[in-house]
Amino acid sequence: MATVDECREALGRLDAKLAANAEKVAQKVSLDRPMACTIKDLGVAFRCRLADGRLHDIADGDDPDAKIRLIATSDDLIALVDGELNFASAWASNRLSVKASFTDLLKLRTLL
Repeated sequence: MATVDECREALGRLDAKLAANAEKVAQKVSLDRPMACTIKDLGVAFRCRLADGRLHDIADGDDPDAKIRLIATSDDLIALVDGELNFASAWASNRLSVKASFTDLLKLRTLL
């Protein structure tokens, strides 16, 4: 099981990966939503704002008003960010859950 700090660092790495792709997708996708990431095995959550293809203001704590919610274990979050776990297969096998509107799910797919 990964630590809270390792999960926080993984979200930072995810933002860096998104940033590398942000210019390309910014013209295709307009998405500005509050987002939360729940780490179910640690009982913690992080919140941020997904805008301009980036994760802004990553902070500790849940956001009950989040329009996009990612739910995973600590190890699965890290494996996903590090490219060791395929998003589609993790989602299909219920290792990862994403709660968002259908439209937002389609936009998220473009970002990744």
